[in-house]
Amino acid sequence: MAAIVTGLIPILRTAVDTTATYKCRSLWFGLLCVRLVVLFFAELPFSKLDADFTCNSSTPDVCTKFCFNERFDKPMIVAWNFMFVVVVISVLLMELFTSHLRTMAQKRSFRMKADEKPETQGAEEAQTVVGRGKMIIDLHKDRSTVGFYLLSIALRILVEACFLFLLLYWNLHALRDEHTCTKEGCKYVCILRAAPEKRMSIYALASISGIIIICSVLFCVYSIVHYLCNA
Repeated sequence: MAAIVTGLIPILRTAVDTTATYKCRSLWFGLLCVRLVVLFFAELPFSKLDADFTCNSSTPDVCTKFCFNERFDKPMIVAWNFMFVVVVISVLLMELFTSHLRTMAQKRSFRMKADEKPETQGAEEAQTVVGRGKMIIDLHKDRSTVGFYLLSIALRILVEACFLFLLLYWNLHALRDEHTCTKEGCKYVCILRAAPEKRMSIYALASISGIIIICSVLFCVYSIVHYLCNA
């Protein structure tokens, strides 16, 4: 539990930062927190995977280890965590771009004050709205900003789709109740304890990935229609 709290703190701190915001920012950070919580609990049934794997063998552990490697020949926990890191990167891309826009807006403001120009000059070219220390990205004023936002969301959809493939076609197949080893001299029947519970972890991870994909696709369609087609 300490690990999940440690992981949530920087995400929540960034999410509640009021210095910059854009459309659906809270949604993405909320889904990121939910994904981290689901990932934490989904990994619990796999904490002693090697001990849960048993074969009807009276020989030393050599055959059991071979059968274990034969059955779980695809990455699981490390792949899940790596995918989560890539999802975080896809979210942080927009955060970095937001920070860039805020810096540019501040520089324009400083130049206007130094030149003693009217406050309204150059307002039509502004990509952001700054007030009371808070920046709001106006997606109606610049298609390049919308395009970068859609690019970060498309990356997220791609990562989640790859994660779904990994879960359903790699990991779920390895969690069947019974396995017969194929190595000569080690043709034993092996079983996995608590296989239904482990499969439930796969279903939970797949569900949250599906939700993220659906939300991302819907937002992409909304953004294209609302910001690009009606621009």
